[in-house]
Amino acid sequence: MPPRNIPNDLEEATKPLMHGLRDQQEMLYAEGKRSLLVVLQGRDAAGKDGTVKHICGAFNPQGTRITSYKVPVGDEATHDYLWRIHRAVPPKGFVGVFNRSQYEDVLVARVHNLVPRAVWSKRYAQINDFERMLTENGVTIVKFFLHVSRAEQARRIRERAADPTKQWKVSVSDVNERRYWQEYTLAYQDVLSRCSTPWAPWYVVPADDKKARDYLVAGVLLAVLQRIKPAYPPADRKLVLRVKRLR
Repeated sequence: MPPRNIPNDLEEATKPLMHGLRDQQEMLYAEGKRSLLVVLQGRDAAGKDGTVKHICGAFNPQGTRITSYKVPVGDEATHDYLWRIHRAVPPKGFVGVFNRSQYEDVLVARVHNLVPRAVWSKRYAQINDFERMLTENGVTIVKFFLHVSRAEQARRIRERAADPTKQWKVSVSDVNERRYWQEYTLAYQDVLSRCSTPWAPWYVVPADDKKARDYLVAGVLLAVLQRIKPAYPPADRKLVLRVKRLR
């Protein structure tokens, strides 16, 4: 895991972590035997898009798949809630990033009573079983809750609304959902306590400071990749000999 002592120059401290992520992902892609799934959750304006942009920018796009989840429509709405999730799980050799995830179905669905309690309350165990199945089949899962304060969220929404280049990011829901702050707090507490498992742990990242967020997320991801130890596949000796004979 990243160092406990946060350095003074976070931007500089993050650079070697990014280089490490790049190298580890290259080996994961070359190896082609396992995959990494990164789950990002957080309230509106918590920095999910920024984390994708800054941290996942270290990865080669050729071996990366990013999926953003919104309200299910079409086929998504006619299947079980995990159907669209399973379809987007990264294949072997890839890093997959979920901007929001299966946890929306125990967060939004719960807070807004989209399904009865008898339905959403069963989903914690279902999600744990689903994630365990994935890990037993070569998918390493790491989940981040980007924790933004109420005051910082309000500041960011105001900032977006005042910036012509960011106004498109502001929606009515950004304002309306703030009325359910406590309800979401309780829902997130249950998610973190009931769905942080040895095979798919949650990491709570303080997200008011974007540089600290990037440093901490990069550090955890690098430690996870180093732990699973992807490696370049061994060379085909016969092919190497043939190449040496090329004229």
